[in-house]
Amino acid sequence: MNDKPRIIAFYLPQFHPIPENDEWWGKGFTEWTNVGRAKPLFRGHYQPRVPADLGYYDLRLPEVREAQAELAREAGIEGFCYWHYWFGNGKRLLERPFNEVLESGKPDFPFCLGWGNHSWEAKDWNREDADRQNIILIEQTYQGEDDYKEHFNFVLKAFKDPRYLKHNNKPIFYIFNAIELPDNFIKLWNKWAKEAGFENGIYFIANVINDKNTVKSKNEILPKGFDAISYTRTSALYFKNNKFGKALFRIRGIINLLIFKKPIFAIEYKKAYPYFVGEEEKEEDVIPFILPNWDHTPRSGRKRTVLLNSTPKLFKEHVKDVLRVVSQKENKLVFLKSWNEWAEGNYMEPDLKFGKGYIRALRETLDENK
Repeated sequence: MNDKPRIIAFYLPQFHPIPENDEWWGKGFTEWTNVGRAKPLFRGHYQPRVPADLGYYDLRLPEVREAQAELAREAGIEGFCYWHYWFGNGKRLLERPFNEVLESGKPDFPFCLGWGNHSWEAKDWNREDADRQNIILIEQTYQGEDDYKEHFNFVLKAFKDPRYLKHNNKPIFYIFNAIELPDNFIKLWNKWAKEAGFENGIYFIANVINDKNTVKSKNEILPKGFDAISYTRTSALYFKNNKFGKALFRIRGIINLLIFKKPIFAIEYKKAYPYFVGEEEKEEDVIPFILPNWDHTPRSGRKRTVLLNSTPKLFKEHVKDVLRVVSQKENKLVFLKSWNEWAEGNYMEPDLKFGKGYIRALRETLDENK
């Protein structure tokens, strides 16, 4: 049995301007726009979050991408899972950073792709503008076999890159919205992959978010052809196991909102992280994740879950929990959510408060795990 965990970090390409974001949000909009305007919403709320070593970077610069890869190596991360957007009829967004990684061969750092197959809506980043709530900016569509083939042919260039991450000799491909994926999609892609020389096909991983019933989700998703699933849990298992129950916790949260101005689902990280991994993650076809922090308020104000008072020390304990589970499995894949989701307070990159604290915590835990 291979005893080395394989940590793959999600990577957001939103840190450079594109014409569509200029039109929707104003000239020069990037993820940093939300990060920079964030304010603390209650006493002790860690906002704004200011990047340290890399600064407010622009992903069009190859020097930035090289520096990110070097920091990820330092942390013990095996590779990045670049978020990739294909909306149908060949329409892509935010593609430039990965295109340049693919075409240049740099950085020399392993990667795979995660398809963010969901529509983009105007409900979060302009939360004060009630007239634009829930407007679809660009819709995710599934245009049929010809479009699936065009999409596959683009991704095939990445699959053939020697840096591309594989599991059981299959290129790893992560899908965000597994439920809505057309039933014939995976079958067709596996067929074309085998014709292209990948005789074992593709290792398809399905994302399942928070509150889905676990057994139902596996039974519903794996028959579509997925090889594995990965649960994204920032709060669901905490609510399931909390003695107050979700209803009473919500009441307590409303009191917090009215008196202390905290978001309804404000949870101490030290109370939440033991529930990020459940019994299901012990199964070979369920891939666990590690989560350094979570704070969506730069995008959505008080409406979303906030994990309070995360520290590198607590994160290290969380990583230990995950590695204990993985040590008993043949499948050593672990997803790190995320490398650079700054507007979700969900990142490993150095900031002014903790510096490289989370990077060191992950590396130390991996070294101790040896």
